[in-house]
Amino acid sequence: MLKNKYKSLLITILILLFLSIQIISAKKLPLSNIIITIDPGHGGRDPGTSYNSILEKDINLQIALQLEKKLINKGATVYMTRRSDVDLSSIYDSKKKRGDLYRRLLLIKENKSNLYISIHINWYGNANYHGAEVLYNQINKDNKLLAESIMKEFNNNLKSNRKIHTTDLYMYKNTTVPGVLVECGYLSNYQERNLLLTEDYQKKLSESITNGIINYFKLITKS
Repeated sequence: MLKNKYKSLLITILILLFLSIQIISAKKLPLSNIIITIDPGHGGRDPGTSYNSILEKDINLQIALQLEKKLINKGATVYMTRRSDVDLSSIYDSKKKRGDLYRRLLLIKENKSNLYISIHINWYGNANYHGAEVLYNQINKDNKLLAESIMKEFNNNLKSNRKIHTTDLYMYKNTTVPGVLVECGYLSNYQERNLLLTEDYQKKLSESITNGIINYFKLITKS
């Protein structure tokens, strides 16, 4: 009889210990059970914007890979639309750019993503323009909240003076999966161009995006 009591007590302790570990893990890994697709813009035949030999597609991928690490460390399951210098169009696509974007959208949906983040670099004729910013389409009601959450991190941590904007570009108006276009800075601005080329700044961008995503899910959970 006494032996059975000890056995029951041991089982109870083990159950409580397991639940405690689960609670601690949830706190340490706020993106557990979240699926995120990162889309490094351009690639292959499409370099994006450029400055001399500096190509947007290369910086996009470097930032995306840093972001992947940050998100995985927070517990997320992460997929990439590309991991090398390729575009996703098919040899049968008459319109290569549209085919590339269409396949990115397919990957986002096939991955059963909870959200996607599209990484790009900006350019403007006025070289004084600078700062990371976030664009969203209103096709999903939560897109604005995600954009605001990431933009707040850019404003606070990277001292960006930009604001969120809407976009009607093909990719962002053709998926109901929550997601945003992140313009990580201006290649046309001398100071920001040099920052974007450094691993340290790429990590800071990735950390801000990650924190914005975490805050977004906190707000979604509350609402």
